[in-house]
Amino acid sequence: MAEVTRENIGLLHDKLTVKLSKEDYYPSFEKSIKEYSKKANIPGFRKGMVPAGMVKKMYGASVYYDVVIKEVEKEIQNYLTKEKPDFFAQPLPMSTDLRNLDMNEPADYEFPFEIGLKPQVDIDLSKAKLTIHKVKVSEEMIKEETERLQNRHGKMLDPEIVTSEENVLNVNFAEVDAEGNPVQDGISKDNSLLVKYFTPSFRDQLMGKKKEDSIVLQLNKAFEKKEREWLINDLGLNKDDEAASDKNFKMTITKVGLVEKRELDEEFFKEVFPAKEIKTEEEFRNELKDEIQKHWDAQSRVQLHDQIYHFLLDTQIQFPDEFLKRWLQRGGEKEKSAEEVDAEFPSFINQLTWTLISDKIIKENNLEVSDEELRENMKKEILQYFGQMKMDGDTSWIESYVDRMMKEEKQVDASYRRLITDKLFTWSEGQVKPQEKEVSAEELTAMQHNHQH
Repeated sequence: MAEVTRENIGLLHDKLTVKLSKEDYYPSFEKSIKEYSKKANIPGFRKGMVPAGMVKKMYGASVYYDVVIKEVEKEIQNYLTKEKPDFFAQPLPMSTDLRNLDMNEPADYEFPFEIGLKPQVDIDLSKAKLTIHKVKVSEEMIKEETERLQNRHGKMLDPEIVTSEENVLNVNFAEVDAEGNPVQDGISKDNSLLVKYFTPSFRDQLMGKKKEDSIVLQLNKAFEKKEREWLINDLGLNKDDEAASDKNFKMTITKVGLVEKRELDEEFFKEVFPAKEIKTEEEFRNELKDEIQKHWDAQSRVQLHDQIYHFLLDTQIQFPDEFLKRWLQRGGEKEKSAEEVDAEFPSFINQLTWTLISDKIIKENNLEVSDEELRENMKKEILQYFGQMKMDGDTSWIESYVDRMMKEEKQVDASYRRLITDKLFTWSEGQVKPQEKEVSAEELTAMQHNHQH
């Protein structure tokens, strides 16, 4: 009778040996040969009348191999189903000389496999020393957002010439050399910029310019760092490449615009906050302050989640490294080199650590995402995608759209991962007691930029 034995061969590393006697597989081999002879089409013989001996001689070796391997796979699967060891991936075959599988000399066989066992994971978020960074909404922030909304909801005028730093310029950037000559195969890109995005000295050169006027500029002289980096990215260049800032462009104005700011009246208030009844500028400012605060509170949570993520990722976990390296090397469609495995291994272990930790938190705290939650999330994404479009009238198409999305496995999986991850971090928030620290909006933004995962 077939037998599977188990022995430890290292840290979280076990060996499973499938032992087959001739009686475990040979009857299946003989049965397969008989069945094959009934189906085989061999010239000179009627179908179903081919002698078993001839079939065995012609096809026996491959049938024998298939039967033995199938029996091994069945035994290893039965063992894993019954014993339920908590292991990574799947068992890896260890060295076995399959040339010993000789149908003419059937024998007892042993097939060794190795498995990597999942480690014990201990999580204690109460020990985490974290800080929640809070942004206090300032009068300047309210003023800037008010002006932004006034411009956004304003009326676009078409003046003849540039007269103000508030003018909007539609331009074309065409790469040139230091003498202003076109660069062969150089960059050419349309853009839209406010005059105030340029350096103060360069703004003076723009005053009085009109449509079709051109000016040659060097990026590092025409723009301050923040605006320059944004423009360099938009032009398809690398902002970290110092040579990018030295590039010269011929900037041709294709249109001069000016946004006429909206008045702070009830009509404007209703456009910005359609669900609110706002009558006065003071009420508008208070509502805007609340919205800005909600935004930065949400960003504070995101940054706290980042701290929680890194705290959890620093959890000390032992892994069966040698097994995992072999699995990483042999587990894909194409075998990897030892050098490739060594290069990928640190990142692989990080991902594995997070998977173990997140799975443990989700399972032990019964975190789930319902179909209804998936649907509501998809509706929200649809509405965000269509932005500020008015949704008056028949919106039944949204339900139909969601129905289609729910049938797309990739879409459902992506939505599920976002929602379950959010639930994981929401649960984790309740386990920590972060200290509160007031920071500026710029400081919080810098923290998020420097700690992405």
